[in-house]
Amino acid sequence: MPWMFKRKKSTCENNASPLRSNLPEWAALETHARATKDIHIRDLFAHNKERFDEFSLRCGPLLMDYSKQRVNDETIDKLCAYARACDLEGWREKMFDGEVINSTENRAVLHTALRAGANAKIALDDENVVPKIQSILQRMHDFSDTLRAEGRFTHIVNIGIGGSDLGAAMAYEALKPFVDPNITVHFVSNMDSSHLSEVLNKVEAEKTLFIVVSKSFTTLDTMTNANSAREWLCRELSTDCPGEHFVAVSQNVTLAKEFGIKENNIFPLWSWVGGRFSLWSTVGLALCIALGFEQFKSMLDGAKEMDEHFRSTKLENNLPVIMGLVGMWNRNFLGHETLAVIPYNQNLHRFPAYMQQLDMESNGKSVDRNEQRIPYATGPIIFGAPGTNAQHSFFQHIHQGTTIVPCEFIACLKDHSPMGDHHIKLLANVFAQSEALMEGKESDNPNKSFDGNRPSTTILLDELTPYTLGMLIALYEHKIFVQGILWNINSFDQCGVELGKVLADQIIPALSEGKDAPAMDGSTKKLIEIAKKIS
Repeated sequence: MPWMFKRKKSTCENNASPLRSNLPEWAALETHARATKDIHIRDLFAHNKERFDEFSLRCGPLLMDYSKQRVNDETIDKLCAYARACDLEGWREKMFDGEVINSTENRAVLHTALRAGANAKIALDDENVVPKIQSILQRMHDFSDTLRAEGRFTHIVNIGIGGSDLGAAMAYEALKPFVDPNITVHFVSNMDSSHLSEVLNKVEAEKTLFIVVSKSFTTLDTMTNANSAREWLCRELSTDCPGEHFVAVSQNVTLAKEFGIKENNIFPLWSWVGGRFSLWSTVGLALCIALGFEQFKSMLDGAKEMDEHFRSTKLENNLPVIMGLVGMWNRNFLGHETLAVIPYNQNLHRFPAYMQQLDMESNGKSVDRNEQRIPYATGPIIFGAPGTNAQHSFFQHIHQGTTIVPCEFIACLKDHSPMGDHHIKLLANVFAQSEALMEGKESDNPNKSFDGNRPSTTILLDELTPYTLGMLIALYEHKIFVQGILWNINSFDQCGVELGKVLADQIIPALSEGKDAPAMDGSTKKLIEIAKKIS
């Protein structure tokens, strides 16, 4: 049955709404946490031989085992009661229905619409946006097919930053086995000139296409790199306007055309797609070219399956909901400030960095939707690295450090690059790590004693494909949305990134034009003076 969405007047603002920590369901969780503080996870297994079956969930080719979290049936019941008290189900419908839940920017949040399918009907301001989405997907299809068939461009350089870079860069690395071997995609994001310079040293101008991704087409980092790339092309090709070598992904068609990009090479972005949730849109154009449209569409379809599971499954059996609730339990009631995301798959080596942006930019907030200061903890500090490398890096701290760090392990049951017994040993390590964190080890030598009782969740994919990657990303997107509702914060703005940008704009003239430093603190003024002397 096609989804029927109708944009409604926003109901986000409710100044009478109490702080989440004032809800009786929050108090019940606090009481429960005190009552269970001495429980060890291994004891939960000892008392329940069916624990894995009761505390694991599956959606298609994705399994989530949260049995090694410090929760029992009562914990989950109380967490789900809290979620209902926060009207999580109602907020979920508001998001899918296209209501303006991004209240600070007065926008709907409909990245899910990008993968909803051609039969969906999603009305925003009384207009069904699905035909526009399908039209742009067809343009991406035609454009990628043409480039792949012609073979003119063997290198694609994606210039963007943040949401215009991380998601597509992560997915490109993750899906390397599916990439056209005749096309290499490079992702340039850092304004440090060495990033662009190193890429330009690897490509041939005549065979290189640049994709400039910026919603406003004014992002300082992106446009600095784009202007330098254009200057390089002009020199290399002895031309004043290398427009056919540039594509824009932007809302600002006027500035893209002024840059020299042909109108039929400009792909639109919509305001209701947040940057860090935009991989599914034209922001994924470079990925679409590298994979081919059918594989790109398969990634959308995987995300759609997770969307449908999230929207239709009761809270107690809902993967993103349980993942979000368990994370909130760890953060607010067990006092765990961090979360390690550890993919045991080298192709997912960019996934932890992507999760840092997706989670910390979304839920790193200290004011709730009613503009009240929040007295409780919100989003955790995210970090991670691929296993088994991470085991020889920060796992010492995770096993024996004074700070308990919950872990989310991600592994694939099938390997795209089989070699001897590598994959068996890899899986053995990820399973062993979660067991060791839970069980611990007693020893007469304190240096070799492990307390255990350190929580982890294991996510298993049958194999890493465009479809399962889409499912995995959507799982985390919805987990982050769930936690935003649990904490009563807007997960879809990022006001905190703006202040540094504004101050940088004030400092640039002092560094580049020799003007006096603007009025600011003594440390910053001295740093500017030192930099001017050296540079």
